[in-house]
Amino acid sequence: MAGPWDQKEGEKSGVLLPQVFPGQLTRKYSSCSTIFLDDSTLSQPNRRNTVQCVTLAIYYHIKYRDANRSLDIFDERLHPLTQERIPQEYFDHDPEHKCIYRFVATIFNAAWLPVECAIITLVYLERLLSYTEMDICPTNWKRIVLGAILLACKAWHDDAIWNIDFCQILKNITLEDMNELERHYLDLLEFNVNVSSSVYAKYYFDLRSLADDNDVCFVFAPLTKERAQNLEAMSRLCEDEDLSRAAMRRSSSEGNFIGIRLSNAVLS
Repeated sequence: MAGPWDQKEGEKSGVLLPQVFPGQLTRKYSSCSTIFLDDSTLSQPNRRNTVQCVTLAIYYHIKYRDANRSLDIFDERLHPLTQERIPQEYFDHDPEHKCIYRFVATIFNAAWLPVECAIITLVYLERLLSYTEMDICPTNWKRIVLGAILLACKAWHDDAIWNIDFCQILKNITLEDMNELERHYLDLLEFNVNVSSSVYAKYYFDLRSLADDNDVCFVFAPLTKERAQNLEAMSRLCEDEDLSRAAMRRSSSEGNFIGIRLSNAVLS
């Protein structure tokens, strides 16, 4: 069920693509006179659809896991993300896709994170599962996803938020817990937070395939001259950009709020 292996990097370089039967896709097809394209590109992925597909990949990782192997640092029963008491029954059942999507989308919207961070989040999550032979399951999926988002926004986002900022978003999580989660995540990844352009592109197109298999519809529109010029400009802009940003340029800190727009998140 796993994606292909990148022998050079020694890790999974593709998204988990389950054997599903796609529904009837609603889509317009190109002809000799008209070319239809959606608004998602490698350099500027569609925000909603990308987050939806990333959370689908996480959902399938949980659904098709081998066991429930985990570590205490990721156990939500030991490190709760909310002050409300969570019944044991919650951890006995796999989360639905909409629950995972709501969790991830809430954080991304509250922190105004760029959509590219969602793809990097999945890279780190799969890298963690590969390096540690852990399983992502009902008791640990939120903290595994949260740790991957934390590292992704630091490695990718030019205006990376600090750990204390996540505490402002999540409210019920302490700075000490966030710092400890980050330290463990980095240690388990062996500080390998580099994401090459080829791995990023592979994940992007695997997510597109996952969208097709699960009837996630992109909005198609005719390719006009203006859209073609914009796509060409974006392509030239990205040619010289290195996707492996200055990762972990900021370490855990109690202060230095950088002033990006944050809003409180209500996680359910």
